[in-house]
Amino acid sequence: MQPELKEQIEFALDTIRPYLEADGGNVRIVELTEDMVLKLELLGSCGSCPMSTMTLKAGVEEAIKRAIPEIIRVEAVNLTVA
Repeated sequence: MQPELKEQIEFALDTIRPYLEADGGNVRIVELTEDMVLKLELLGSCGSCPMSTMTLKAGVEEAIKRAIPEIIRVEAVNLTVA
């Protein structure tokens, strides 16, 4: 992953991190695939929260795609389906 792209992703994640941290969670970048799919690890309570799928799609993915339109999708590598 290009350093400037990682920096843009981190910046976008920082806009939503306070909301995740308020609920005891966070996210960590795992990888950005060649076909521009961002894979994240959900940390803390985000890993087991039943609302994580909605948070990922409506919050995290929206923030990322708004900042970096080239990213086509955001996926969690450790999402447990409740």
